[in-house]
Amino acid sequence: MILKPARLLLAMTALVALPVLAQNAATVNGKAIPQARVDQLVKQVVAQGRATDSPELREAIKKDLISREVLIQEADKQNIGGRTDVKAAIDNARQSIIINAMLADYVKKNPVKDADIKAEYDKIKSAIGDKEYHARHILVDSEATAKDIIAKLKGGAKFEDLAKQSKDGSAQNGGDLGWASAATYVPEFSKAMVALQKGAITETPVKSQFGFHVIKLEDVRAAKVPPLEEVKQRVAEQLQQTQLAAYRESLVKKAKVQ
Repeated sequence: MILKPARLLLAMTALVALPVLAQNAATVNGKAIPQARVDQLVKQVVAQGRATDSPELREAIKKDLISREVLIQEADKQNIGGRTDVKAAIDNARQSIIINAMLADYVKKNPVKDADIKAEYDKIKSAIGDKEYHARHILVDSEATAKDIIAKLKGGAKFEDLAKQSKDGSAQNGGDLGWASAATYVPEFSKAMVALQKGAITETPVKSQFGFHVIKLEDVRAAKVPPLEEVKQRVAEQLQQTQLAAYRESLVKKAKVQ
C-alpha cells in the first residue's frame, strides 16, 4: 500500500507523538503529569523502606498525583497562592528544602572518619566508667527536711515509704533510679553515691541544682558497655550533628547581622 503525502505526514506525526505521550503518566485538564515524577516518588518511597516497587505502588502514586493536580488547579483558580500567609509558608518551605539539600551536600563532602568515631566511642566509654550503680534517692526542697528524713531512716523507717514525698518521678517507685553509670548524675550526687557502701545511706543531705538528696546505694556491678560495632552508627550520627551545628554556627558568625 502506498500512502498519499497527506496521510504519510499524518502517520509520521503520530509516530513522533508516541514517545511524548509515553513520557506522561496522565493529563489533567490539559496539564501533563510527567512519568518521571511518578518514577521519582516511587524511588523515594522504596528508598525509605515503606514499600517495594510494584504496579500497585505506582498506580497509588499516580492517583495521588492526579488528585493533587486537580486540587492545585482549583486552588489556582481561587488565587490561594496569592495570599500573604500562603506566600510566607511557601517561602519558608522553599528555604527548608534548599537548606536541607545544602547540608546534605556538606555531609557528603565531609564524612565522619572512622578514627573520629573510635575516639568519640573511647571518650564516652571512659566517661561511663567500669561500674554501674543501682541507687534510690529522696529529693526535697530544704536541707532541714532532708535531715529529718535521714533521722527517720536511722530510726528504722523504710526508705521506700519516705521516698513517696520525693518531688521527682521516682517517688512512685520508692525513689528507685535503676541502674546507671555515675556519669549519668550531676557531680554532687555522683560523688556522694560512689562513696557509699552497698546498702548505706548518706549521713548528710546532698545539695544539687535540683534540691537536697538523701541517697541510698542498693548495689554495684560491672558496666555493660556495648562494643563499638553495635553503636558505631549512632556515634557517627552524633558526631555528624555536632559537625553540622559547628558549620551552621561558623556561617552565622561570618554573616553581617545588624
